[in-house]
Amino acid sequence: MKREELVALRKQTVSGAAGVVLEIGFGSGLNLPYYKNITKLIALEPSEELFKEAADAHKYSFPVERISESAEKIPLADDSVDTVVSTFTLCSISSPEQALIEIKRVLKKEGTFYFAEHGVSLNNKKASLAQKILTPFSKKLCGGCHLNRNIQYLVNNSGFTLVSIKTFPLARKPLAYMYVGSARKY
Repeated sequence: MKREELVALRKQTVSGAAGVVLEIGFGSGLNLPYYKNITKLIALEPSEELFKEAADAHKYSFPVERISESAEKIPLADDSVDTVVSTFTLCSISSPEQALIEIKRVLKKEGTFYFAEHGVSLNNKKASLAQKILTPFSKKLCGGCHLNRNIQYLVNNSGFTLVSIKTFPLARKPLAYMYVGSARKY
C-alpha cells in the first residue's frame, strides 16, 4: 500500500478533502500526510493496533478522533461531516452497499465523498473473469478483499451524484483495476 503509484492516488484523492472529514478504513494513517484543508479527522478504524501505528508514525496538525466501528453502522449524527474519504477500503467491507448508505447519511448536504478503490475490470473480459475466479481466495488470504466489486455501480446506486470518475488498470498489476473519483450528496 506504500508503492509510489498508490501514494500518488492517495494524494490525488485526499487533496480535495476539507472541513470535518470522516476517513473510512483509516488503517495505519497512510493518508495523513496529504490532508491540507481539514479542521478535524474522524478515523473510522476497527483495529486498535493499526490506529496506534498511525499515532506513533505521524504528527497531527489537526484533531484526530478514532471510531472503532464498522462502516456499515457509523456512530455519527446525520449530516455531520463535510467530507468522507475512502482509499482501498470498499473491497474488504462486508456490505459495501450499507456502508455507502451510511456514508451518504453522515455527509452534510452538498458534502463530497472522495474515493480511490480497486475492483472489477470494466474493459477487459479476461481480467474480470480472473478476478471472479480469484476473489474467493483473495477474501481468505487478504482480509476479505473482493477483487470483483464494481465500485462505480455501487456508488451510483447509493444515491450519490457522481462528479468525477477515472477507471484504469494499475500499471504492472493487470488484475488491479482502479476507480478514482468523487461523488456528492445533494
